[in-house]
Amino acid sequence: MSNSVYQINKGINQSIEFRGLKAQYIWYLGGGVIALMILFAIMYIAGLPSLICIGIIGISGTLWVLKTYKMSHQYGEFGMMKALAKRQIPKAVKSQSRKIFMNFSKNTPNEK
Repeated sequence: MSNSVYQINKGINQSIEFRGLKAQYIWYLGGGVIALMILFAIMYIAGLPSLICIGIIGISGTLWVLKTYKMSHQYGEFGMMKALAKRQIPKAVKSQSRKIFMNFSKNTPNEK
């Protein structure tokens, strides 16, 4: 009887990571690259000199990569979604009338 060696995948339920980018930030970086390629094509077809197009795309691409890595390290896998959800929570609830609060004791189901 021979002993077989099986490798165990210990990355189950882990978020994907590519060179330090986590989860959705990989998609943000990919979308930015595609947007910059389209922008380059538009500028080149519009007649701008190719060196100016390359310079603009190079600077924009560098800034996009730095911003994406910064967000990935700052927020992590779910942090940005939590931060965006936290912004949508109202600071206070305003009511013009107390009428809604007046009948709380009358409507309790356990009292008879």
